[in-house]
Amino acid sequence: MKIKNGALLCTIGLASLAYAAKPWDATYTTFSGEYLIYSGQLGEEAAPTANDRKAALMLEGEAAKNLFGAIGPDIKDACGASSGLRIRDKGDLVCTYDKDDRRAPYTCHFGINLQTGKSIRGASC
Repeated sequence: MKIKNGALLCTIGLASLAYAAKPWDATYTTFSGEYLIYSGQLGEEAAPTANDRKAALMLEGEAAKNLFGAIGPDIKDACGASSGLRIRDKGDLVCTYDKDDRRAPYTCHFGINLQTGKSIRGASC
């Protein structure tokens, strides 16, 4: 039992050192992405109106990779998932890893209802 506990403590210690290697400094990091302001429903978007405005946002690169890592685990049997496409989902945030996409393997989608300020999904299946 002592050996198992020792191995567990060693693993936790090494993980702590990995995080301690770069202290958290509370600074914002730049990211790349795109957005779409629309009305209607995802997959049937239309021009925004005075009474219906939503924003779909997409992040790529390191920011998406960090979010993907933070929200795991992968969703099994998710719409579109395959051996090359991993999908993770938390609330209105959906992140994917596509091993075949060399330009941007990590992508995250989320949305905001601009009338209410509440979060919504940013991509359909």
